[in-house]
Amino acid sequence: QLTLVESGGGLVQAGDSLRLSCTASGRSMSSLYVMGWFRQGPGNQRECVAMIRMRDTNPYYAESVQGRFTVSREDVKNTVYLQMNSLKLEDTAVYYCAAGPHFMASQRAFDSWGQGTQVTVSA
Repeated sequence: QLTLVESGGGLVQAGDSLRLSCTASGRSMSSLYVMGWFRQGPGNQRECVAMIRMRDTNPYYAESVQGRFTVSREDVKNTVYLQMNSLKLEDTAVYYCAAGPHFMASQRAFDSWGQGTQVTVSA
């Protein structure tokens, strides 16, 4: 059974950077077609912020994070990353890692989820 565990969240100030990691166990990440990062802020629906396929050179980014966030995967380490730069107050959310078979920015396209890691951006 696949287990995803996120790490790297925390409290930062606006303008700071943070890197989230998600490590997979139970299955090799090289067999996981799409890895995604979602977030859910207070009172908001869960949204997809980034996705990356195997050997992908053209990841997906939500418009709200385009140019600030970078998703990458290191299959030999069974880990996917989300580098977040120039953080804004509105980036405050619980960030979730997910794995799925379809390159679609929808929760329904992902069938395995981590527990989430809190990112809080203060002024």
